[in-house]
Amino acid sequence: MAVELCLLLLLLCGSTVSEVQPLHKPPPGTLDFGFVPAKTYDTNAYHEPGPIGILFRLVHSFLYLVQPNSFPQDLIKKLTQQKFGNVQGDYQKAIYYEIGFIVSAALGLLFVLLLPLVGLCFCMCRCCDNCGGEMHQRQKKNADCRRGCFATFLFVASLIISIGVLCAYAANQHLTSQVRGAKNLVHSNFKDLRIFLNDTPGQIDYLVSQYNTTKNKALSDLNNVGPLLGSRVQERFAKEVRPALDAALTMAGAIRETKEALENVSVSVEVLQEGTERLHSNLTDVKIHLSNTLSDSACSAAQAASTCNIIRNSLNQLNINANFSGLPGVSEQLAKVNDILKIDLSSLVQKGYAAFNDTPDLVLNQTRNILSDIKNLLDLIGSNITSFTQMLPVQKVLSDLTIYLTQSEAYVQDHFPLVEQYDFYRWLGCLILCCMVILILVFYYLGLLCGTCGYDKHASPTTRGCISNTGGNFLMAGVGFSFLFSWVLMITVVITFVTGGNVEKLVCEPFEDRTLFKVLDTPYLLNRHWRNYLSAIVLKNPDINLTFEKVYSDCKENKGIYTTLHLENLFNINEFLNISMYTEDVSLKIEHINVNLSNIVLLDEIGKRNLLDFSSSGIDGINFAAYLTEINKSITKVDLLSFANDLEARADQLPKGALENALKGHANSIRMIHNQQVVPLEQAMSTLNQSIRLLQRTSSEFMVKVRNVISAVDAAQFLISNDASLVIIQETKKYMDMIIGYFEQYVEWVKESITMEVAACKPIANVIDTAVDIFLCSYVIDSVNTFWFGLGGSSIFLIPAIICAVKLSKYYRRMDTEDVYDDVETIPMKNMENGNNGYHKEHLYGIHNPVMTSSVEQW
Repeated sequence: MAVELCLLLLLLCGSTVSEVQPLHKPPPGTLDFGFVPAKTYDTNAYHEPGPIGILFRLVHSFLYLVQPNSFPQDLIKKLTQQKFGNVQGDYQKAIYYEIGFIVSAALGLLFVLLLPLVGLCFCMCRCCDNCGGEMHQRQKKNADCRRGCFATFLFVASLIISIGVLCAYAANQHLTSQVRGAKNLVHSNFKDLRIFLNDTPGQIDYLVSQYNTTKNKALSDLNNVGPLLGSRVQERFAKEVRPALDAALTMAGAIRETKEALENVSVSVEVLQEGTERLHSNLTDVKIHLSNTLSDSACSAAQAASTCNIIRNSLNQLNINANFSGLPGVSEQLAKVNDILKIDLSSLVQKGYAAFNDTPDLVLNQTRNILSDIKNLLDLIGSNITSFTQMLPVQKVLSDLTIYLTQSEAYVQDHFPLVEQYDFYRWLGCLILCCMVILILVFYYLGLLCGTCGYDKHASPTTRGCISNTGGNFLMAGVGFSFLFSWVLMITVVITFVTGGNVEKLVCEPFEDRTLFKVLDTPYLLNRHWRNYLSAIVLKNPDINLTFEKVYSDCKENKGIYTTLHLENLFNINEFLNISMYTEDVSLKIEHINVNLSNIVLLDEIGKRNLLDFSSSGIDGINFAAYLTEINKSITKVDLLSFANDLEARADQLPKGALENALKGHANSIRMIHNQQVVPLEQAMSTLNQSIRLLQRTSSEFMVKVRNVISAVDAAQFLISNDASLVIIQETKKYMDMIIGYFEQYVEWVKESITMEVAACKPIANVIDTAVDIFLCSYVIDSVNTFWFGLGGSSIFLIPAIICAVKLSKYYRRMDTEDVYDDVETIPMKNMENGNNGYHKEHLYGIHNPVMTSSVEQW
């Protein structure tokens, strides 16, 4: 029931998702819905064992040697389906799989049975003064070597046993510490589950609330329908309209430039005509004055005659060269242009610009009623979403799940002390087992210590010291306790080995590589009537491919539970929230937008007539050749400055006197005429040159340009008048796609959020990992396996330790009798005085030695 309630809660995540495929292209703009609120889970489903992990890996390697076979999926499936043994060979396969455990367990049981029996026989044998029970030691030449070897072997065996018991003790302590710390881990998992439940409604509310982001963006674009839709329509026409209006405005500027050029021509010609007449008069006066000066008697002198003749011959150069009096006037063309400019063509073109630029406002004014209907529709969609989410039993499901979770947590907390109590009993029992081994080790180590420290190589076996004798007794005590405890230790090892090893191989390793999930996902395994067990439990439909492995993997990746459990199979979202239905309504409303642009006039007939009048203003009839002919001439036949300089230079060649001064005065007069009259005339000629060439250059193109401008304006006007409806329909479709695209973005975002963020089921995977991977495998099984590994190794090495201890004790314990020799080389036995190389008489410390007595008598 709790599982179904949990799933029902998570199904609510799907209530805001539409499964309709998008009918339109995504809009260029991307909405920012923010991040779905989510808290961080505390549980870290990963366990690092620390230094003891080395032992864990060593045990895993040992188990691989014992059991290298792969996971028996077929056998497990048959066992689960109660079909094990129906096919011949199932038992053979099971035995083959478990052969390592079987052989190891058989050896362990053999150890349990034989070692106590051997110990019993050994004790009985020694009681009969056999098996080393006789307190007599035969002297051998290699006695010291044998003693050293036995001591070394015993020490090595004891050291190995010590390592094993330390491993077992460490594993025992590790398990206890982890069990005690598991309470925090369990609490962390419950906390995450509580966060999981408490956050899910908030995430659903956030998804629903983000519809307002979509709606507000759509309303914003609807309120800006003028700048958006109107601007798009305007841009479509702008490719034709703006160049046409720009050309018309350029032509208006050309008319003004033409007027200025005509005015410049008229003024410049008048200035040149008046200036050349005055210049001609002044130059004539200069020539007369020069002629009079040259008629002076001073020029008759031999020194000045030639110079005066040269000057007299150059006087004809002082005359004007260009004649502007015969140039035709442009007053008629200027009058026509002035009449054309009475109509402000630029103003008319600006009106066309203004009318065209008012397209967004025109669109806005003509769509007010439709936009109002669309806004009401968007409000209706939002209210439907809100009302639908309010109808869902979120609070009831949450309340039931929270109660179940609280009860589960209380149950765990109530029974956890019992777990700790049982774990204490287990810890105490394992500690006792370790203490058994430690007790044996204590006897061995004390025996080695006392025996080694108290041994005197000069003392005979019957005169060994108390410390050496105590060491030997410790060794035999260790042997006795070894026989007493070994079977208990080995029984424990066998039980924990078979149990822990099989759990590691059949549960932990398959769980780690997810083979266990593949077995659970076997069709008809857990229920012979259900193909997929999990989908039958969760979705009530066993035919849906919902597997344990896929659910676990998705939860490990922290995906949303809606996607993980395929909850779309329980809810048909279109029945509850069909976004496509609303988008179709919005589309229909937007398609009813009809914008009339027939009132836009780019250039009226007056403007067009004005352009035609300008093209027929007669500018092309001006005699440009006559103007250019005179313009290309210089003002005077000679450069007056050069003439004045030359005149002054020749005057310097004359003797000093009145003639020289007079000629220099005339040179200065010529310079003054140049500066005051020729220079202004040259400037006027330059202006005339620029203006006439401008008129010549543009007059040939006026007619063609005007016709092109009028044609472009007419084509643009025709486009607005006749193709506006088609353009508006196309741009309205794009505008509609943009508005609808916001809803599609919202739906896609909700889908992605449902898939990855809403009700992310990481806590569920954490619970499974905590229960199986961490608690069962890492805490319990690894510790149990390490315990039996250490304890088993210690138990096995008790056998060589027993053998070495029994052998070594002979060299440490005080003997009752010993071998006595008269002469080491020739006499086999002879009574000798005490202290002679360790040999003594037949009576030692008051103890009668029958062996020695009989030997002497025979001797």
